[in-house]
Amino acid sequence: MRVLVIEDDAEAAQFVAKGLRESGWTVDLAGDGARGLALALSGPFDALIVDRMLPEMDGLTIVETVRRTGSATPVLILSAMDSVDNRVEGLRAGGDDYLTKPFAFSELLARLEALTRRGQQPLADTTLRVADLEMDLLARRVRRGGETLDLKPREFKILEVLMRHPGQVVTRTMLLESVWDYQFDPQTNVIDVHMSRLRKKLGGSPDRPLLETVRGAGYRLGE
Repeated sequence: MRVLVIEDDAEAAQFVAKGLRESGWTVDLAGDGARGLALALSGPFDALIVDRMLPEMDGLTIVETVRRTGSATPVLILSAMDSVDNRVEGLRAGGDDYLTKPFAFSELLARLEALTRRGQQPLADTTLRVADLEMDLLARRVRRGGETLDLKPREFKILEVLMRHPGQVVTRTMLLESVWDYQFDPQTNVIDVHMSRLRKKLGGSPDRPLLETVRGAGYRLGE
């Protein structure tokens, strides 16, 4: 099981991550709201643990944004804000549970296990589809219109990120973090080069491109 922990308190984040890893979880960490949101949207995760007070973007905004994409990933909100109103705000933003600080790790783990049991699906969907494009995540195979595309590993990962956000703008920052694990823009043309190759391999009509560049924003894979 894979969980994303978004927590700006480095000591608390390492404490939670260590305990979860010892319990068999794979843990990704984000130390601010912007990076946390980018990782949450790039997924997939079995659960999110989101601190409410974060630099750059607060936890409730992250949860609301994730929910607007249609994601049903279980979310546990952590916060020192412990009033009834605070907890209600967290749940109404899209959180599935709300745990106040300080907390015992055993309680956090128990709540997380309960949330993921609730969210488990009988079968995982391992095939992504956008228009006539189909990606088999297990076989690592991509077809368009029935024709198999020969993609390099980076191209496959880029396309996976785009197919998980059909019709939405995927920013360069999201691609850098999801595909190259960069936390900053190195100001190179690495993305442009890979996108150019990917666009050629996708083919199709220049008048109605499946993959389009959104000037000043990023890239969009159309329906």
